[in-house]
Amino acid sequence: MGQKIHPTGYRLQVTRNWASRWYASNKNFATMLSEDLKVREFLKARLKNAAVSRILIERPAKNARITIFSARPGVVIGKKGEDIENLKAELTRRLRVPVAVNIEEVRKPEVDAQLIADSITQQLEKRIMFRRAMKRAMQNAMRLGAQGIKLMSAGRLNGIEIARTEWYREGRVPLHTLKADIDYGFSEAKTTYGIIGVKCWVYRGDRLANGEAPGIVTPPGAEDDRRNRRGPRPGGPGAPGGRGGRPGGGGGAPGGGFGGARTGGGSDRPADAAAAAPAAGAAPGGAGDAPRVPAVKRVRKAAAPAGDGKSEA
Repeated sequence: MGQKIHPTGYRLQVTRNWASRWYASNKNFATMLSEDLKVREFLKARLKNAAVSRILIERPAKNARITIFSARPGVVIGKKGEDIENLKAELTRRLRVPVAVNIEEVRKPEVDAQLIADSITQQLEKRIMFRRAMKRAMQNAMRLGAQGIKLMSAGRLNGIEIARTEWYREGRVPLHTLKADIDYGFSEAKTTYGIIGVKCWVYRGDRLANGEAPGIVTPPGAEDDRRNRRGPRPGGPGAPGGRGGRPGGGGGAPGGGFGGARTGGGSDRPADAAAAAPAAGAAPGGAGDAPRVPAVKRVRKAAAPAGDGKSEA
């Protein structure tokens, strides 16, 4: 399931939080959700060159607060704050409520999944080889502290006629682990051959409620107790009838073990010869008290005489 589901939605309330934080009645929920989607689309188009990682929308009582996480906050603010004021006025007009815009800087864009995906798509649109772009992004992420990264590209890679999917991974990316801090990003490159989709998963370590890394402590002597708790294996050394208790390496039952001669239908020799041959693995006097199984003699039926009572010459 962890391979298919959206990593952020899978880890909500565990290691991730919602990107829109507000409450609405059933009558207004659809309208407010549609406004959020339009605002995100507008900001991503308006701030295409500002390296926007994510957008947080909060709606306290009859106003809105939008936080933009960007690796280049100077591009968002603009010269003397002109761009941010124009952006605030446009958002107020769209949402029809007073809007406060906050800018948060992304300190390490090389380990941010969305920024990595956007960087690769920009290189693909500039006709850079996709393998070179993906491997360079993976090296930068691992160099700056990521514990694992996985990249996937799908589409007409290098302009070939048949679309295909290629992915690369370095380190470990535990998608099934809920406490794992997995950052996920997706972007599309609009090339002359068509659209190429890029997905990125970045593993940045485990995260718990108290912020401590998990540790498994084994108490002293627990390994010995676990070993002593198990008794002897059936058929093992020390068990009755096992390999360790057979005298002389022979079988436990006369003629039925690995070292004894087989009688009856299980022998390759005639029944008389099998019965006459002594048990090869039995020690002298070791199994003499046990009752011997009588050999079963084979009887070959003769063909019935002809119906007229005359024998053929």
